[in-house]
Amino acid sequence: MSTKRVAIITGAAQGIGKAIALRLAADGFDIGLNDLPSEEQVQKLKAVSDQIQALGRKACIVAADVSIESAVEGMLKDVISTLGGVDVMVANAGVCELSPLVSTPVEQWDEIQGVNLRGVFLCFKHAAKQMLEQNRGGRLIGGGSLGGFSGLPMGSAYAASKAGMRALTHSAARELGPSGITVNTYAPGVVVTDLTLRNYGAEFLEQQKGSCAIGDHGTPEDIAALVSFLSSKESRFITGQTIMIDGGRLCT
Repeated sequence: MSTKRVAIITGAAQGIGKAIALRLAADGFDIGLNDLPSEEQVQKLKAVSDQIQALGRKACIVAADVSIESAVEGMLKDVISTLGGVDVMVANAGVCELSPLVSTPVEQWDEIQGVNLRGVFLCFKHAAKQMLEQNRGGRLIGGGSLGGFSGLPMGSAYAASKAGMRALTHSAARELGPSGITVNTYAPGVVVTDLTLRNYGAEFLEQQKGSCAIGDHGTPEDIAALVSFLSSKESRFITGQTIMIDGGRLCT
């Protein structure tokens, strides 16, 4: 890994992505901040950028839809031009829409695969291309889910996309390992964010704590701590893994 380190985090406007961006900035990375190119998300990214700069690091806002290859290429180009390269790509952006299998529209299936699976593939593809050109190794990190292991009632499309990420992680790790690039994915269980509160409600989430071995749900900062380690030089011998971080919810 280089002395001057640069990380890109997709879906960084809020929740887990924001926590990862702030943690890696505290670790000494300059940060490329990505989310959808809407006015609301860009304003959120600006607020995260201000926090990063307050930590003494540089930040570059690169709004883009990660399901579109030309947008991902542009995102990498802008970060490289502004910050000087890329050492860590955290493909965190994802969508989750729940519906019964028998009534899930094909369009919804395609949208979920487009962001959650194609988006990660595109981020890995173009970040790896840059890392190979830099010839100093790197870290590719995907945002998975416990649903990719256990399945998810009402969430067939979502769970399938996250299971696909596991195979992508395995394959990319085998291919890129000889070049010093590790590839791993974090798979959270229930993490309390504005999104999970909106989808499930505080009462339901409280009831679900009993299904975790430690009797509690995760926080975005818990996930960011794992990503911090996977981004470090100390994680050099870990690759091809999808790491469950779920408080013992699944225990397999």
